[in-house]
This record gives sequence, C-alpha cells and structure tokens, in this order.
Amino acid sequence: MHTVGNPTLWAIFAALILAMLAADLGVFHRGKPKEMSLREALYRSIGWISLAALFNAGLYVSAGRDTGLEFTAGYLLEEALSVDNLFVFVVIFTTFKVPSSLQHRVLFWGIVGAVVLRGIFIGVGTALVQKFAWVMYIFGAILIWTAVKLFKGGEDEEMDPNDNPAFRLFKRLVPTVPEFRGNRFLVRENGKLMATPLLAVLVLVETSDVLFALDSIPAVFGVTQDPFIVYTSNIFAILGLRSLYFLLAGVVHKFVYLKIGLALILGFVGGKMMVHDFLKVPIFVSLGVIAALLAGTIVASILWPPAPKGAHEGDSV
Repeated sequence: MHTVGNPTLWAIFAALILAMLAADLGVFHRGKPKEMSLREALYRSIGWISLAALFNAGLYVSAGRDTGLEFTAGYLLEEALSVDNLFVFVVIFTTFKVPSSLQHRVLFWGIVGAVVLRGIFIGVGTALVQKFAWVMYIFGAILIWTAVKLFKGGEDEEMDPNDNPAFRLFKRLVPTVPEFRGNRFLVRENGKLMATPLLAVLVLVETSDVLFALDSIPAVFGVTQDPFIVYTSNIFAILGLRSLYFLLAGVVHKFVYLKIGLALILGFVGGKMMVHDFLKVPIFVSLGVIAALLAGTIVASILWPPAPKGAHEGDSV
C-alpha cells in the first residue's frame, strides 16, 4: 500500500505530538485545576487548527496536491464527527456533575488514550484493507448503516451510564469512593487504593471514543487509504477536541441539523466505498461534498432553527 509516511515523517510527527501533549499537561495546566475560559478555548482552537493547516501545507508541498487534499478531507470528516462526540461529553459531565475545572483533565487523558487506541485501530484497518480488499465494502456498509440510524434519529443524546458495559464492569471490579477528591483519579483510604468518580468518568469518555472510532476510522479510509494520512488527520482533529468542547459545549445543541449533515456525509462516503471498484470519485469532489454538507447544516441551524415545541399550538379557551 502506497504511503507518504516514511520513518522520518513518522518520527517527526510522533515527536511533535508528544511535545504538544507534554506542554499542555506540564505548562498550560500546572497547579490548581481551573475552568478554561471561553477566550482561552477560542485561542487554543485557533492554535490547533493552525497547526493542522501548517502540517497540511507541508504535505501539499512535499507530497503533492492530492495528498494535501486527502489530509484536508480526512481532517474535516474527523472534525465533523468529533463535534457530534461533544453531545456525549456534555451528557457524561452533566450526569456525573463533573466540575468545569476538572473536565479538561478528563478530556486530556481521554485523548491520550485515543491517540494510542486509534493508532491500533488504524494499523489493524490498514492491514485488513491491504490483505482483504473486500473489507472496504464492509466499511462502506457500516457507514451507510450508521447514516441511516443518524438520519432516522437513532443516535439519541440521552444516555444512561449503566448501559455502558465497560462502566458496569468498572463498578463491579473497582472499589470507588462516593465523591470527587480534587483532580485525582485514585486515592488511598485505610491502606486500600480506591478509584474516584473522576476515573469512572474517564472510562466512559474513553469507551465513547472507541465507539465513535468505529465510525470515523472507516470513514477516513473512504477518502484515503494512506495510513499516515488517516492517522495524522485523525490525531490533529481529536487533539483540538478539548478546546472545541469548551468553546462549543454551551451552543452545540443549537446545531440541530448537524446530525442530518453527518448522516449525509457518512452516506456519501459509504456509497463511495461501495462503488470504488467501478467508479473513482476524485478527492477534490469528496472534499467539496464534505465541506458543503458540513457548512450547509451549520448555517441552516443558525438561520432556520426549528420552532420550539408547542409554538404553533393554539391557546386553549
């Protein structure tokens, strides 16, 4: 399988990611936990997007236009699906009443786990696609099935943590204290190591990301099969997810048509994968469709929000 990711590029990317994560944990969030302000979230979001754009520009210059466009399409696709993931984060933090000052810590370690797990998933996916070409049809079918569920409203914002198998196993196996203990995941009580509710929240965040990866990684394989582009576009998108959460958490519910847009995007990518042996869709067409659908549903949500329930009901006499 062709890839632009030679060992030097992989080493540079790994060093860049480790440096950014170390700076985030050791420089920007040292000392007492504090809530991320809207201004800080905005600046950080701009910073992450700018880093992705610079990396993309480097690919465009060094590896060619198509590679640059593939990264852009993969990044936009993953970013769009990550925004949908914010709905789940909001519900988890609200359900467990996680203080705003502790949410960044959970998201940080959740994303560290996602960097590792997605690397494993992408490696497995690449090996499968390389050895069994028909796997692309399975990926395409998964995306179309997910698109239908989203379009019909099958993905609900409501969730019960007890429905999560990993969380149920966690409660059964791990002794847990009933209250938060600062920003600590583990505490020692009476000589016994115990988890805090913050660790339970991290388990939920991590498992929710695994579930989202089952959709997002096949989707990115629909625009490029280069493992380096699949992984780097994924990682750049999720690295900016923490800042994006604090920037959009209060307004993400207003993007009422976003799920429809995501359903159409996944349906398009899934359909493209189903016909890839017969019809090659140029990468600039894929990028244009993804960008247009994403932007269109966000703009439509702002300009034409649905009327509140009961707004058209007449007053009873």
